[in-house]
Amino acid sequence: MTETRKPVCVAEITAAHGVRGQVKVRSFTQKAEDFASFGALSDAAGKKAFTVKIVGKIKDFFLVSIDGITDRTAADSLRGTKLFVDRSVFPETDADEFYITDLVGLTAKTEDGKVLGRIAGVYNFGAGDMIEIENMAEFLPFSKTVVPDVDVANGVVTVVPPVYVEASKPAGKEGV
Repeated sequence: MTETRKPVCVAEITAAHGVRGQVKVRSFTQKAEDFASFGALSDAAGKKAFTVKIVGKIKDFFLVSIDGITDRTAADSLRGTKLFVDRSVFPETDADEFYITDLVGLTAKTEDGKVLGRIAGVYNFGAGDMIEIENMAEFLPFSKTVVPDVDVANGVVTVVPPVYVEASKPAGKEGV
Protein backbone atom coordinates (compact mmCIF):
# COMPACT_ATOMS: atom_id res chain seq x y z
CA MET A 1 0.00 0.00 0.00
CA THR A 2 1.19 3.50 -0.74
CA GLU A 3 1.86 6.43 1.55
CA THR A 4 -1.20 8.27 0.15
CA ARG A 5 -3.57 5.58 1.37
CA LYS A 6 -6.64 6.61 3.31
CA PRO A 7 -7.47 3.55 5.43
CA VAL A 8 -11.05 2.81 6.43
CA CYS A 9 -11.72 0.38 9.27
CA VAL A 10 -14.26 -2.21 8.09
CA ALA A 11 -14.01 -4.83 10.85
CA GLU A 12 -12.23 -5.95 14.00
CA ILE A 13 -11.00 -9.36 15.12
CA THR A 14 -12.51 -9.86 18.56
CA ALA A 15 -11.40 -13.37 19.61
CA ALA A 16 -10.02 -16.72 18.52
CA HIS A 17 -12.59 -19.44 17.89
CA GLY A 18 -11.78 -23.13 18.19
CA VAL A 19 -8.38 -24.74 17.67
CA ARG A 20 -7.99 -24.46 13.87
CA GLY A 21 -7.18 -20.76 13.67
CA GLN A 22 -10.60 -19.29 13.07
CA VAL A 23 -11.46 -15.91 14.55
CA LYS A 24 -14.61 -13.99 15.47
CA VAL A 25 -14.96 -10.73 13.57
CA ARG A 26 -17.23 -7.75 14.22
CA SER A 27 -18.14 -5.94 11.00
CA PHE A 28 -18.50 -2.16 10.68
CA THR A 29 -19.86 -2.15 7.12
CA GLN A 30 -23.44 -1.20 6.27
CA LYS A 31 -24.15 -4.68 4.93
CA ALA A 32 -22.33 -6.68 7.59
CA GLU A 33 -20.82 -9.41 5.40
CA ASP A 34 -19.34 -6.90 2.93
CA PHE A 35 -16.10 -6.56 4.92
CA ALA A 36 -14.96 -9.87 3.41
CA SER A 37 -15.64 -8.78 -0.18
CA PHE A 38 -12.95 -6.11 -0.50
CA GLY A 39 -10.08 -8.50 -1.19
CA ALA A 40 -7.05 -8.40 1.08
CA LEU A 41 -7.55 -6.39 4.24
CA SER A 42 -4.69 -4.78 6.17
CA ASP A 43 -3.78 -3.76 9.67
CA ALA A 44 -3.83 -0.07 10.67
CA ALA A 45 -0.27 0.50 9.49
CA GLY A 46 -0.89 -1.21 6.15
CA LYS A 47 2.02 -3.56 6.78
CA LYS A 48 0.17 -6.87 7.28
CA ALA A 49 -2.31 -8.19 4.72
CA PHE A 50 -5.15 -10.56 5.61
CA THR A 51 -7.10 -12.66 3.12
CA VAL A 52 -10.32 -13.60 4.88
CA LYS A 53 -13.19 -15.98 4.26
CA ILE A 54 -16.45 -16.05 6.20
CA VAL A 55 -17.13 -19.62 7.35
CA GLY A 56 -20.05 -19.03 9.72
CA LYS A 57 -21.87 -16.66 12.03
CA ILE A 58 -22.47 -16.54 15.79
CA LYS A 59 -24.94 -13.85 16.92
CA ASP A 60 -23.48 -10.51 15.75
CA PHE A 61 -20.06 -11.94 14.87
CA PHE A 62 -18.73 -13.71 11.79
CA LEU A 63 -16.52 -16.77 12.04
CA VAL A 64 -13.63 -16.17 9.69
CA SER A 65 -10.66 -18.13 8.44
CA ILE A 66 -7.56 -16.15 7.55
CA ASP A 67 -4.96 -17.44 5.09
CA GLY A 68 -1.87 -18.57 6.99
CA ILE A 69 -3.56 -18.74 10.41
CA THR A 70 -3.97 -22.41 11.29
CA ASP A 71 -3.98 -22.69 15.08
CA ARG A 72 -5.52 -21.03 18.11
CA THR A 73 -2.27 -19.42 19.27
CA ALA A 74 -1.84 -17.57 15.96
CA ALA A 75 -5.53 -16.62 15.93
CA ASP A 76 -5.37 -15.40 19.53
CA SER A 77 -2.43 -13.13 18.68
CA LEU A 78 -4.74 -11.22 16.30
CA ARG A 79 -7.32 -10.35 18.98
CA GLY A 80 -8.14 -6.63 18.76
CA THR A 81 -6.67 -6.23 15.27
CA LYS A 82 -8.69 -3.75 13.26
CA LEU A 83 -9.05 -4.60 9.57
CA PHE A 84 -8.77 -1.85 6.96
CA VAL A 85 -9.25 -1.22 3.26
CA ASP A 86 -8.27 1.85 1.31
CA ARG A 87 -10.99 4.47 0.80
CA SER A 88 -10.51 4.16 -2.97
CA VAL A 89 -12.25 0.74 -3.04
CA PHE A 90 -15.57 2.27 -2.03
CA PRO A 91 -18.00 3.63 -4.62
CA GLU A 92 -18.58 7.35 -4.87
CA THR A 93 -21.44 8.67 -2.76
CA ASP A 94 -24.66 10.34 -3.83
CA ALA A 95 -25.26 14.04 -3.13
CA ASP A 96 -25.67 14.69 0.61
CA GLU A 97 -24.23 11.25 1.41
CA PHE A 98 -20.79 10.96 2.98
CA TYR A 99 -18.35 8.42 4.31
CA ILE A 100 -17.27 9.23 7.87
CA THR A 101 -13.64 8.99 6.81
CA ASP A 102 -14.24 11.82 4.32
CA LEU A 103 -15.69 14.10 7.02
CA VAL A 104 -13.07 13.62 9.74
CA GLY A 105 -10.44 16.34 9.45
CA LEU A 106 -12.59 18.84 7.54
CA THR A 107 -12.49 22.43 8.81
CA ALA A 108 -15.73 23.57 10.44
CA LYS A 109 -16.61 27.23 9.85
CA THR A 110 -19.60 29.38 10.70
CA GLU A 111 -21.60 31.04 7.93
CA ASP A 112 -19.59 34.24 8.45
CA GLY A 113 -16.28 32.35 8.05
CA LYS A 114 -15.19 31.99 11.69
CA VAL A 115 -13.18 28.77 12.10
CA LEU A 116 -14.58 26.55 14.86
CA GLY A 117 -12.03 23.76 14.47
CA ARG A 118 -11.70 20.47 12.63
CA ILE A 119 -14.15 17.57 12.72
CA ALA A 120 -12.58 15.12 15.16
CA GLY A 121 -15.19 12.39 14.78
CA VAL A 122 -18.67 11.40 13.71
CA TYR A 123 -20.71 9.26 16.09
CA ASN A 124 -24.16 7.79 16.39
CA PHE A 125 -25.35 7.15 19.93
CA GLY A 126 -28.78 6.01 18.75
CA ALA A 127 -30.55 9.28 18.00
CA GLY A 128 -28.79 10.22 14.77
CA ASP A 129 -25.33 11.21 13.63
CA MET A 130 -23.39 13.71 15.73
CA ILE A 131 -20.16 15.51 14.88
CA GLU A 132 -17.40 16.31 17.32
CA ILE A 133 -15.44 19.46 16.58
CA GLU A 134 -12.03 19.91 18.20
CA ASN A 135 -12.08 22.34 21.12
CA MET A 136 -15.88 22.38 21.42
CA ALA A 137 -17.49 21.08 24.60
CA GLU A 138 -20.51 19.47 22.92
CA PHE A 139 -21.46 17.24 20.03
CA LEU A 140 -23.51 18.84 17.26
CA PRO A 141 -26.22 17.11 15.24
CA PHE A 142 -25.07 16.22 11.74
CA SER A 143 -28.22 17.54 10.11
CA LYS A 144 -28.96 19.84 7.18
CA THR A 145 -30.04 22.53 9.68
CA VAL A 146 -26.80 22.50 11.70
CA VAL A 147 -24.45 21.52 8.85
CA PRO A 148 -26.06 23.04 5.75
CA ASP A 149 -23.01 22.71 3.49
CA VAL A 150 -20.35 20.01 3.20
CA ASP A 151 -17.56 20.66 0.70
CA VAL A 152 -15.30 17.61 0.89
CA ALA A 153 -13.26 18.70 -2.14
CA ASN A 154 -12.24 21.96 -0.42
CA GLY A 155 -12.07 20.45 3.07
CA VAL A 156 -14.74 22.66 4.66
CA VAL A 157 -18.14 22.29 6.31
CA THR A 158 -20.43 25.18 7.22
CA VAL A 159 -21.85 24.90 10.73
CA VAL A 160 -24.80 26.80 12.21
CA PRO A 161 -24.49 26.02 15.93
CA PRO A 162 -27.89 25.49 17.56
CA VAL A 163 -29.06 27.91 20.25
CA TYR A 164 -29.68 26.15 23.54
CA VAL A 165 -32.08 27.33 26.25
CA GLU A 166 -30.70 27.13 29.78
CA ALA A 167 -32.45 24.30 31.58
CA SER A 168 -31.89 25.91 34.99
CA LYS A 169 -34.18 28.91 34.31
CA PRO A 170 -37.81 28.34 35.29
CA ALA A 171 -40.40 28.63 32.58
CA GLY A 172 -43.33 31.02 32.94
CA LYS A 173 -43.73 34.21 34.97
CA GLU A 174 -40.82 35.89 36.66
CA GLY A 175 -40.71 35.47 40.43
CA VAL A 176 -43.09 32.55 40.59
